[in-house]
Amino acid sequence: MQRVVSKKLKRGLAAMAVAALLAGCGGGGTAQIEPFAPNRIIAFGDESGTILQSGKKYTINGLNADTRQVECAGNPVWTQVLASGFGFVYSQCNTSFVALPQGIMYAAAGAKVADVRDKIDEHLSNDRFGPKDLVSIMVGVNDIVELYRQFPAVNKDSLINEAKARGRLLAQQANRIANANGRVVIATIFDVGLTPFGQNERLQQTDIDRAAFLDQLSVAFNVEMRLNLLNDGRLVGLVLVDETIQQIARFPAAFGYSDVTQAACRSDVAPQDCTTETLKADASSTWLWAGDTLLGPTAQQRIGMLALTRAKNNPF
Repeated sequence: MQRVVSKKLKRGLAAMAVAALLAGCGGGGTAQIEPFAPNRIIAFGDESGTILQSGKKYTINGLNADTRQVECAGNPVWTQVLASGFGFVYSQCNTSFVALPQGIMYAAAGAKVADVRDKIDEHLSNDRFGPKDLVSIMVGVNDIVELYRQFPAVNKDSLINEAKARGRLLAQQANRIANANGRVVIATIFDVGLTPFGQNERLQQTDIDRAAFLDQLSVAFNVEMRLNLLNDGRLVGLVLVDETIQQIARFPAAFGYSDVTQAACRSDVAPQDCTTETLKADASSTWLWAGDTLLGPTAQQRIGMLALTRAKNNPF
């Protein structure tokens, strides 16, 4: 009996010693990793993330309940959701009248990968990237549409190879920022074949499955971008928009969407002017798509939250 008690006592003392050692070293789950707290956010990309000087966005714009004018803080795009998660605003939507908004908006309608490269050059010409800069990037949909429109004059293999080249170019831009000591959250693009544009092309063009070809181009772009990203687990965080939209398209009801193939906004209204009052008769803000290749507000919110989670959980 004494022998058994002695062994138990020894095991208990050993456990206490290990616990004390871990506590002293900050181990054993007692130490907290310091959460990432950026000083500013810098947004690069296309219309999915941009806010115009007017406060309008390329989604279903929300309206002020009293004035019925566009309310830029309503129905935020993903870059706004990401910024607000850290308490930042962009000057294009500074409804709180922050003296020095800590959001810098380089995202622009129609932008392609080469345009993002040029915007990074512009930024570096009079500024820098630092360890407290959170840089968001989502671009490539306009590249895919541009390449697709060259078919069949240019063959599929050549266009797929060019999509890969543009994916590599985008990865190089993210790596540039990381190597300059910035912290990057970069998103894959959704499969353009799933968009209303892609679905319409499938119906109107019968030579090949055009939506499937758009998917091929999108996948080639995403895969090459991912393969070439700086993968040190610290400077770059990846947001899988493609997988998110694919899941929504496959199981819309599970995600609360009533339509995942049509554009909610009327075609006679400019994309940036679409509001909750200019939708098709049966459409709503819960439709996945606002325009031919534009995400609706619920999808924008979801992607923004994914980006925010990545930014907060990545060991920046």
